[in-house]
Amino acid sequence: MSAVLDHPAHDHDHAHHAPSGWQRWVFATNHKDIGTLYLLFSFTMLMIGGVLALIIRAELFQPGLQFINPELFNQLTTMHGLIMVFGAIMPAFVGFANWMIPMQIGASDMAFARMNNFSFWLMIPAGVLLASSFFVPGGAPAAGWTLYAPLTLQMGPSMDTGIFALHLLGASSIMGSINIIVTILNMRAPGMTLMKMPMFCWTWLITAYLLIAVMPVLAGAITMTLTDRHFGTSFFNPAAGGDPVMYQHIFWFFGHPEVYIMILPAFGVISQIVPAFARKRLFGYASMVYATSSIAILSFIVWAHHMFTSGMPVTGQLFFMYATMLIAVPTAVKIFNWIATMWQGSMTFETPMLFAVGFIFVFTLGGFSGLMLAMAPIDIQIHDTYYVVAHFHYVLVAGSLYALFAGYYYWSPKWTGVMYNESRGKIHFWWSLISFNVTFFPMHFLGLAGMPRRYADYPMQFADFNAVSSVGAFFFGFAQVYFFFFVVLPTMRGKGEKAPQKPWEGAEGLEWELPTPLPFHTFETPPKLDATATKIIHA
Repeated sequence: MSAVLDHPAHDHDHAHHAPSGWQRWVFATNHKDIGTLYLLFSFTMLMIGGVLALIIRAELFQPGLQFINPELFNQLTTMHGLIMVFGAIMPAFVGFANWMIPMQIGASDMAFARMNNFSFWLMIPAGVLLASSFFVPGGAPAAGWTLYAPLTLQMGPSMDTGIFALHLLGASSIMGSINIIVTILNMRAPGMTLMKMPMFCWTWLITAYLLIAVMPVLAGAITMTLTDRHFGTSFFNPAAGGDPVMYQHIFWFFGHPEVYIMILPAFGVISQIVPAFARKRLFGYASMVYATSSIAILSFIVWAHHMFTSGMPVTGQLFFMYATMLIAVPTAVKIFNWIATMWQGSMTFETPMLFAVGFIFVFTLGGFSGLMLAMAPIDIQIHDTYYVVAHFHYVLVAGSLYALFAGYYYWSPKWTGVMYNESRGKIHFWWSLISFNVTFFPMHFLGLAGMPRRYADYPMQFADFNAVSSVGAFFFGFAQVYFFFFVVLPTMRGKGEKAPQKPWEGAEGLEWELPTPLPFHTFETPPKLDATATKIIHA
């Protein structure tokens, strides 16, 4: 421990560097503070999106219209999707990137600290615009989160506020990505080559390039929608010679890489946690890097598998079907490597490892249902049914969200200086895992039986599975409220057992070399690293 304190990164108290009060947060340029802001924003949006989901499930608890009309139902499904994707999952991973990347590569901070602040604060008006669109005359957008034309051309003024919000969120994502790329490529400590970087940094480096490539495509699609609405163009208006299917092509060229933008950082988190609790080095590190890169590249050539029912020629269907099935190969490489890392390891099952194993199990189920959707003949039968809803919630909730929980439990002792309550963490895990499966597994059967998604009412034969799903959804929602009040808040208030410098025996990486709780500034001078680039050589 004394060797750590002798290091120049820790040689004196940095508290006098830290601004205090509201100015610390409004003018934040410290990567840790901005990471915290991102995480708090994303959790707030998760709660708002979750409330919308619970209203949807309350309506679907039994046949007939109970609480809301079909128009409001469509507004809720649209806003739930937009808020969860752009307001909850993506900002949460950017929060983790801000917290962890500088510490993992031995950098003093992110490369562009003021741009980092700006990219966060852009999200606040965007979040407010999205969340408040229900109060605009005519109600919120009701075109689905994909914002398909020609529905978007018929919406009220809230469509314009939604487009403006997405532009702001896109600009924020692009700035955050530039920051991450420059930080990783230019600010690594001497001795940390690219192939010695933690997997979390690798997955974020690749994700940042994906974001820069596809966010402008979304911006183009929604700007064309805007000009169709107000400036007399007819890109997507069939009455004036436009083509609504062109919108689908442009949107999904963004939308499919976007799916991987939300899951690749999750892969990075799991690749940090599994070796720590198996007490082994990650199996096949290089193959993990190549698999991540392969997924990113292949994600650009599979977009039209979302459009098998749009009148695509058979040749097109075959190409996109094979390309989509091909992307399962690098994904399977990752799952194989995680299992191989666990094989014959000295495993313990603290909460981060429970969420990591839960992630691998449930994400694999979601991957298999994705393979079924990749096959054009099957997809044509179950397209736009609840089977699709089940599939993408398995990969986005049990994928991205579980990885975020795993990452929180893994790194929060280092962030807060306080150990979370292990038994409460385990309650949160089992409560979430069981209620999640009760909610979404029956939807596979609803979809196979032909229940279309985004319908506010349904015939009697779908009633039982819908009732089960709705009950599960409320249990799942309350599990996340429990997580915030009984796990997160006590640690934020400093209540609990003091965390040691390295709470997990098998954890490796520079972040565990730092003192706990973390000083405001870390690595003011670049650390000297050992040959593995996981430990600091102390003077």
